Amino acid sequence: MSTPAPHHARPAPPKRSGGAAALGWILTIGLNVVAPIITYNVLTKDHGWSEFSALLLSSAWPVLESAISLAWRRKLDEFAVVTLVFLVITAVVSLVGAHSARALLIKDSGVTGLFGLLCLGTLLAPRPLMFYFSRKFATDGTPESTAWWNGLWQYEGFRTTLNRMTLVWGVTYVTEALVRILLAYTLDTKTMVALSPIMIYGVLAALGVWTTLYAKRSQAEGERRAAEEAAQAAAAS
Repeated sequence: MSTPAPHHARPAPPKRSGGAAALGWILTIGLNVVAPIITYNVLTKDHGWSEFSALLLSSAWPVLESAISLAWRRKLDEFAVVTLVFLVITAVVSLVGAHSARALLIKDSGVTGLFGLLCLGTLLAPRPLMFYFSRKFATDGTPESTAWWNGLWQYEGFRTTLNRMTLVWGVTYVTEALVRILLAYTLDTKTMVALSPIMIYGVLAALGVWTTLYAKRSQAEGERRAAEEAAQAAAAS
């Protein structure tokens, strides 16, 4: 994901430490994505655990990542917190209602729908969700790079870009959930079992591509406006 730029000149990012960035990403992906998926699959398929119990134990990995981040950098990693919230939402949804094939499909839609609502809800918070997601991609987690990113919030263009990203992700996931619920009642179960994961990953891929392109366009627009303002200032002097 590219770093969105404000519509005014901004300070250059601090020089990133390649080793620290690589280690941070290994921990993030390993403990927030890979480990929970492996744990869930092993417990449900090989050991017969319930979905809820497996999800509950899987959520221990993001907690561990948060603890490591807190001990290492003296700050809590919001990315791990959001991952934990997502797992909690999944666990809660898995407890609701019947356990038929159609009900499970609807529950999957409920998870993505609630995530969309979470995105929209953070628009009312001091920082939207994409502020933290983008920071994870744009910095290496050091105090210097984090302070640089946080300082960009003062720029209106930067705020607009991240708020708009969060809005699009939220609306898209809520819409996707509603469409999948409708299709679950319209199409036969066999068709939906095949179609549901295609929709999930297709929407995620589309959002990823849009976010990257939009961030690059915002950055180019910010640089163009900054150049115009610099030229005007030079002419005025």
